[in-house]
Order: sequence, then C-alpha cells, then structure tokens
Amino acid sequence: HPRSCAVCTFRGQHGAVQPFSDEDASIETLSRCSSFSDAMSVAEEGVEAGEETAQEDLQYKLKVFIDSTVDKSAKTRQGALDGLKAAMATRILYEFISDRRMTITDSIERCLKKGKGPEQCAAASLACLLCIQLGSGVESEEVFKTLKPIFKNILLDGAANIQARQACATSLGLCTLVAEDDILDVYATMESFESLFMRSYVKEDGSRPSLNPQTTLLHTNALLSWALLLTICTGSQVKAVTHKHLPKLPRLLENDDVNMRIAAGETIALLFELARDMDPEFEYDDWEPLCDKLNSLATDCNKHRAKTDKRKQRSVFRDVLKAVEERDFQTETIRFSTERMTIDSWVRKRTYDAFREFVGSGMNYHLQANEFIRDVFQLGPPMLVDAATLKSMKISRFERHLYNAAAFKARTKARNKFRDKRVDVGEF
Repeated sequence: HPRSCAVCTFRGQHGAVQPFSDEDASIETLSRCSSFSDAMSVAEEGVEAGEETAQEDLQYKLKVFIDSTVDKSAKTRQGALDGLKAAMATRILYEFISDRRMTITDSIERCLKKGKGPEQCAAASLACLLCIQLGSGVESEEVFKTLKPIFKNILLDGAANIQARQACATSLGLCTLVAEDDILDVYATMESFESLFMRSYVKEDGSRPSLNPQTTLLHTNALLSWALLLTICTGSQVKAVTHKHLPKLPRLLENDDVNMRIAAGETIALLFELARDMDPEFEYDDWEPLCDKLNSLATDCNKHRAKTDKRKQRSVFRDVLKAVEERDFQTETIRFSTERMTIDSWVRKRTYDAFREFVGSGMNYHLQANEFIRDVFQLGPPMLVDAATLKSMKISRFERHLYNAAAFKARTKARNKFRDKRVDVGEF
C-alpha cells in the first residue's frame, strides 16, 4: 500500500468552537433539514435519472445538511450527519465535497468534541466516508491531520462515552489506512489499539480479566482495526508483531463474547498468511494445540450458547482452521455491474470488510465507480458501460419476481424435508 512521502502542512483555520446547547431547533430549521430517507432516495435515484434538476436538488439537500451540522438542536445535527453519510455511502461526490472538505471537517470536529454518544458515532463514521470520497492523497491527509488527535483522545479516554470510543476505534483504523502518510505514524496508531485489546489477554497468573460487554466490544473493534493496519505493514514489522502477539492471541479464543472469538480467529489466520508470505517455511511452536482449539470452535455444540452465535462461529472457524492447517482460503466472488472481484486472501477480506462496514449496500457502487477503492483492490480505472448495454443485461422486474418466487418455493420444500428428518432431542 504505497504512501506519498510528501506531507502537506496546510491546515484549515478553525475558529473558536462554541459548546452546543440542548435547545430545540426552530420549526424553520427542522423544515430545512430533510429526513434521512429523503437523502437516501435522492442518492439512489440520482444516477439512474441523470437529470440536471435531480443533481441540483441533491446538491441543495447536501448544502442544507452541511449547514445543519452546526445547529443548536442535537436532533437536527444528528439528522444532518446521517443525511451526509447516506449520500456519501451511495454516490461519488468528489467534485461537490472537495471544495467543502474543511467545512465538513470542522463540523465533524465540533460534533466529536461537543456532541454526545450517538452524535459522536455518526461524526466518526462521516469522517471515514469523507476520506473514502477524497481518496489517498493531500486532501484526505488534511482532513485526517485535523481529526486524528481527537480520535485518539476519545479512544484512550476511559471517561469518554463508550459507544463513541467504539466508533473511534473503527474509524481511526480505516482513516489511517486511507489518509496516513507516514508509516511510523501507522505503527504508533497500532500501538494505541494494542494498549486496548491487550487488556483482554489472559493474565500471567492464568486468570481471565472480568470485562463488561461494552468494553469487550471496544477491544474487539480495536483488534480489527489493528489487523487492518497490519495489512500495510513492512515485512520486518509483521515479523515483530507475529513474535509478540501470536503466542497470546489464541487465548482470546476462550473469550465469552462470540465477536471477540471471531475477531481473534480471523486475526490469527491473517498473521499466519502474512508470516508464510514472507517465509514459506514459517513454523509456530504451539501449532497442534492451536489447531485443536480451532477445531473445537469449528464444531462447537455447547448448549449454553445461542444457535445463531454457534452457526456464525462454526462457519468462520472452519475457514480459519483451513487457513492455519492447510494454507487454504475459501474464495469468494463479488459481482458488481459487468465486473467481478475475487476475495482470495485474508488480507483482501479484512480490507473489504472494513470498507463495507462504512458504505454498506453502496459497496458494489463504490467498487464500480470509486477510483480510490478500485485502486486498493487493483481493479483498474472505472469501466464505462453505456445505458443500452446495461439495459440489455438486466432482466425485467416481473421475470426477477418469478425467479425469486420459484427459488423460494424450492428452498421451502427442501427445508421442510430436512426438518422432517431432523431430531432435536439435544436442544430441549
């Protein structure tokens, strides 16, 4: 993941940040700030419509959202942040936001500093989407240089809102991947993440730390962001990290939280993949005990665990076990428009999952049209496909309905047969 050596020293001039009051917004302000769903409909329909009026309407709504991020009402600010998030997740808005990036950054900074939990979470997510829109370069570096100290302060502040800390753990990881221009600063950020998730490690006396679910989620997010940044580390850094953490990470597989167990398992698979890429003869001293532990999680049938958790866990750990034991990866194909992309490694999977967490259902659109994301996944320049070709490739809504109905009927029959034969004595 190449990084530019040039460091842009330009910083936007920020005025004094006034604390928000909890006064309700005026009716006029609320009427100007459109609903979240309204923005979504514009974001989804604008591309297909292709009309100048629709584009102007979208830009007007976005300007209203930007203005409303400094409103006195927390509810209005929250709606404005959500509206901007929805638009950036489903559209390419580089032209519009490039000249307004520092204005938006100032708003994010205010909301992170003065807002409360949900507002801080929305602002942290918007920061990531802003960097994704701007891509890897001077513009996103400017944004990140302003926001990075705030992210770290919230992340490491034990008295800060726990949901805000969780959001900053995730957002700081992706923003660093996109916008950090110095690999030494990447390592420093990784150390911040380590200082959190290492608190979930088993203690030297063999006892496990007693943590509440919210703190465990914070540590899980920190571990996933740490693993994301591991994908852009140098070989020597990967070697040092493997030596330091691989002996301890397997103990996280005993954690009571299913998401922490899964995050630990996927991180272990990633470490093995990176270590073997550097040294095909790489060996791990406790390889057999680790495989036994992974196998037990891949076949877990503990009655005290929820069915959905067990199903999710078994699926993931079957893949993790194959990675550690057989050096195999369960390949996945992502189709978008006329193209397809293969997820064929743990590095690629961790990167894809990180971006998808922020753009959600807009991921396929960004894979198709976002030059930065296409560059990350080595897809080349965006392909231009004319409307007539796209139309010829699409089946009608009625045909799609008939196909889905038939598939649903067949699936239901198959499940009914399976249920008739199944004996659930152990579940009662």
